Amino acid sequence: MTTQTTPMKIEKKNVTPEDNKKRIENHKTTATHLEAAAKSHLEAAKHHEEEEHEKAAKSTIIAHGHLALAKDVQTTDLKNHASNK
Repeated sequence: MTTQTTPMKIEKKNVTPEDNKKRIENHKTTATHLEAAAKSHLEAAKHHEEEEHEKAAKSTIIAHGHLALAKDVQTTDLKNHASNK
């Protein structure tokens, strides 16, 4: 049995320069936090390889924090997109 998905309908709407600036900043901020999370996860892996488990735990917590911040910004961005239909 196959399931066919329908593409999401996206309506074009004029976006004010201020709204566009906010959207750009949201994407950049999200990307920055995701990059920092990735870096911290790689550090955690390295610390585990070196048997430095306490350092790995610290790096993991930092990564989790960056992921949470990225998610918050994404949620804000989604709400802005939804309200500007």
